[in-house]
Amino acid sequence: MYEKYYGLTCKPFQLTPDSRVVFRSEGHQEALAILKYGILSKKGFLVLTANVGLGKTTLLQALVDSLGVDVRLCLLNNPLLYRDEFFSYLGDKLGLPWDGNKARFLVDFEVLLKSAYARGERVLLIIDEAHVLPVELLEEIRLLSNLDVRGQDVLSIFLVGQPELNELMSADRFLPLRQRVGIRFDLQPFDLQATKQYILFRLRHAGARHLNLFSDEAIAAIHKVSRGTPRLINIVCDHALLMGFADSQPVITGPLIKECVQDLHFPGEANPLPIAESGRRGLQPGRMVLLVLGLLAIGCGLLVSMELLDLDRVGDLLENMIPGPWLEKIRMIFDQ
Repeated sequence: MYEKYYGLTCKPFQLTPDSRVVFRSEGHQEALAILKYGILSKKGFLVLTANVGLGKTTLLQALVDSLGVDVRLCLLNNPLLYRDEFFSYLGDKLGLPWDGNKARFLVDFEVLLKSAYARGERVLLIIDEAHVLPVELLEEIRLLSNLDVRGQDVLSIFLVGQPELNELMSADRFLPLRQRVGIRFDLQPFDLQATKQYILFRLRHAGARHLNLFSDEAIAAIHKVSRGTPRLINIVCDHALLMGFADSQPVITGPLIKECVQDLHFPGEANPLPIAESGRRGLQPGRMVLLVLGLLAIGCGLLVSMELLDLDRVGDLLENMIPGPWLEKIRMIFDQ
């Protein structure tokens, strides 16, 4: 809705992970380097933890995109599986048959590891969201490493998840697993400088001709409320650009960020922005009109794309319904 107004070619703060647009802070660069080192150094188990929204999944996708043909990969994004489902998934990714016979599968898996060693290949198993792994399945994964004959060290297993993963592995039954973890890394949120660099990075990739769309005061407010979490930074910045467009503000300021965050409520936060001490203005009538009519324009656009409404008819309809002062902005929305 606001791209043309701010001179952007696309939305800069999409929530969907995109490995083509990955901002690598010092912490992210270090984490990616450690993941690559975990493969090359043949450490066996690696544990990477980070709070929600810090970019673990995007980081893993960047790792996957960098792998060579000598790495055979199984990436499991949803580990809430029963044992048979896990072995079926693992077999499908590595080209091994699964007929429900675990003993037969383990024999085939051991042959696979020996074959990979002979060809100079690596086998990499990545478990994303590992903090929700069922205890029984985590034990199965540990036992898989027993098949990697000492001296070959072909198999690497990466457990990636939220800090609760450390609590899960702290149980006495997982002492053998903890002793096999060769590398641990905890990804930290952005500091203020990294937050600024991240915002400028996203704007640059969205084609911004002017990178000063956010004032320093606004960036400081964004960092404080998001606590340096990229996902929350995206949410606040996207909402701020929408509100700035609605208010015809060419630069996003600190007060606008404070007002913006009052309209957002993050789970578990009674006061979403501690620095916003002034009273909430609420959604201004003009902004409400703009947002409602913007949704109307988008809806009409969908009907046109489905050939349920004629484009000329849409133009007549909008011109009759929209007040003159808002017409140009709505046309901008409809054109996009």
